[in-house]
Amino acid sequence: MSRTIAPDAKAMLDTRGLYDGPTIHSMNPLLLMEKIIRERIIDSMYWKEQAWGLNAATLLDRAVDLQYIGGQYANQKPTAFICLVLKMLQLNPEREILLEYLQDEDFKYLRALAAFYIRLAWPAAEVYKTLEPLMADYRKLRLRTQAGFKLTFVDEFIDDLLTKERVCDIALPRMPTRAQLEDMDELEPRESLVSDVEEDSDEEVGEEGEVGED
Repeated sequence: MSRTIAPDAKAMLDTRGLYDGPTIHSMNPLLLMEKIIRERIIDSMYWKEQAWGLNAATLLDRAVDLQYIGGQYANQKPTAFICLVLKMLQLNPEREILLEYLQDEDFKYLRALAAFYIRLAWPAAEVYKTLEPLMADYRKLRLRTQAGFKLTFVDEFIDDLLTKERVCDIALPRMPTRAQLEDMDELEPRESLVSDVEEDSDEEVGEEGEVGED
C-alpha cells in the first residue's frame, strides 16, 4: 500500500492549533500568509517539485533562477516567487544570510525576495533601516499578475513594501509609518534627496563662478 507524504510545510500547521517552534511577531511564521494562499502554494507543482526539500543553502539556487516577482497568476496559481517566500518563512533564515541575499548586486530577484521576507518578518524600524537604501536601485523587475506581466522597478517595489497594505497578493503585517517611528525616536529623520541635489547644484555654480573670474 502506497503512502502519500504531505509537503513539509503542513507539519508546521498542527490541526489542533499547537505550535512550539520559532515564532515571528509572536506567531507561527507560516500564518503570516492567508490560509487560502498557503494551501494553493503547498498544493502547487512548483512547491512539490522545486521547493519541498529546500534548506537555507539550496534555496539560493532556486532564488537566483527567478525571472519575475508576483503573487498569483492565471487561475490563481502561485508564482515561484511567492512559493519561495513561504519556504523562507518555514526556514526562518539567519539575519546574516538575508543581508547577503539583499546585498547581492548580481541577482535582482534574489534581492527582491529577501526584501519581501524582511518586510514580513522583521521589526518595523529594522525594516525601514534595511530596505530604504534599496530605493536607489532603479533596475527593472517583471511583475506577474492575474492579468499578465507588467514592468516595475526595484525602487518602486521597495516603496510598495514600505507603504502599501498588500503586495504580491499578500497582506503585509501592520507597520507604523516612518513619521510615527521618528516621533517614537526609533528612526532618525530621513535626509531629503531634494536638499542634497540643491547643495550639489550650489557647489557647481560656485565652482563655475570661480573659473569665470579667472
